[in-house]
Amino acid sequence: MGCAPGCRLEPGCPTRGRPWAPRAPRTWAAPPCDPAWPPRAWSPPASEQRPRPARARPRARASRCPPPPRGAAEAASRSRRVPSPSCHPKSSLRSHPHRRSLSLDLSGAKRRKMADKILPQRIRELVPESQAYMDLLAFERKLDQTIMRKRVDIQEALKRPMKQKRKLRLYISNTFNPAKPDAEDSDGSIASWELRVEGKLLDDPSKQKRKFSSFFKSLVIELDKDLYGPDNHLVEWHRTPTTQETDGFQVKRPGDLSVRCTLLLMLDYQPPQFKLDPRLARLLGLHTQSRSAIVQALWQYVKTNRLQDSHDKEYINGDKYFQQIFDCPRLKFSEIPQRLTALLLPPDPIVINHVISVDPSDQKKTACYDIDVEVEEPLKGQMSSFLLSTANQQEISALDSKIHETIESINQLKIQRDFMLSFSRDPKGYIQDLLRSQSRDLKVMTDVAGNPEEERRAEFYHQPWSQEAVSRYFYCKIQQRRQELEQSLVVRNT
Repeated sequence: MGCAPGCRLEPGCPTRGRPWAPRAPRTWAAPPCDPAWPPRAWSPPASEQRPRPARARPRARASRCPPPPRGAAEAASRSRRVPSPSCHPKSSLRSHPHRRSLSLDLSGAKRRKMADKILPQRIRELVPESQAYMDLLAFERKLDQTIMRKRVDIQEALKRPMKQKRKLRLYISNTFNPAKPDAEDSDGSIASWELRVEGKLLDDPSKQKRKFSSFFKSLVIELDKDLYGPDNHLVEWHRTPTTQETDGFQVKRPGDLSVRCTLLLMLDYQPPQFKLDPRLARLLGLHTQSRSAIVQALWQYVKTNRLQDSHDKEYINGDKYFQQIFDCPRLKFSEIPQRLTALLLPPDPIVINHVISVDPSDQKKTACYDIDVEVEEPLKGQMSSFLLSTANQQEISALDSKIHETIESINQLKIQRDFMLSFSRDPKGYIQDLLRSQSRDLKVMTDVAGNPEEERRAEFYHQPWSQEAVSRYFYCKIQQRRQELEQSLVVRNT
């Protein structure tokens, strides 16, 4: 009797003792009811399969029927059972209304984009009036780009100091209080004078008035040292981080003689300014300026006189004036800010000489002086408020949400229109296509294996795979019974 292919149990089998290697299975899909798919191999009838004699030494246990490779078969089965969206274009359009509304809700939860506002081309073809909406959308895009560009320009402008020169009018007045012999208190019995220093901006358009002391870093009033001595002739005020701004300064001293005084006012420059060394001031034509303006003027002088090295642009070849100021014939431009430190001095204070008169005929005498000061550009506050303003953001967001909801409603109406139009053209065919599509979607959602609609028909089991599946099933059962018999014989012999 011949051996079946793969048999290792018959004593005369030439393949006895060799490892069993199954033939490569075919890659068509197995039926949904059978989890195993056999290769095309011959199986011996049950009558010809004999158990091994009991007197023989038990050999190694026969291996069970190896499972078929599941990669190709399962891939083929899955490709046959589960419809691919690309294979069924109607399924994406005629899907279940509940699933489509759910997908729209999920998309609405995501971040809105500009592309979500665009109407599809099919809708624009159906409704020609929608082109007006697309024109408005293009205009909105251009407007947003312009506003964004202007916002960037404003941000860059705010990084630079925006100052304008204004006139600060300084009022210096004094009053004299003669002595009163019949006064009860000691203050009234002694003659005294009072000096007041006040000021205001001329033609100030801003509603919020700026305090007088905010223009100065320090103020020193120097009185006659011969009259008030070396310890009481100075009145000083210096700005500190905790300084309370005031509208003026007041000094009161006893005395009945006219007093010469000197006022030293140091302006509070923002950004800080410096007085240039006389040689550098003559070279650049500047007296007092900020550090950045000085460096810019120096660079302009280098370019005008072509002092930059032609081979190495990093170096500057100084002329005779340049060498006298920086004390070197050649230096890097990056070294100039460091070398400028020794050439920059504190700015000169504003010096005002005033006479405090105690003449009874001139009870109140006021002197006026105009000082050039730099104040913030009024437009800077408006620019800052424009960047920080969020008043219209909520309204814009609400309108955008309304536009997105309207576009989604239009898309849903387009789907309903296509549904009704297809149904009106071919009611029977469309209903059948819809049912097939919904059946496939239902199997995908419920993860149901197999195809019940095909399995309930008899033609499904007359296909070629059914014969091989039956042979494989019986072959596996026989192998299982043979293994059980061998195990029982081994237990009995022991």
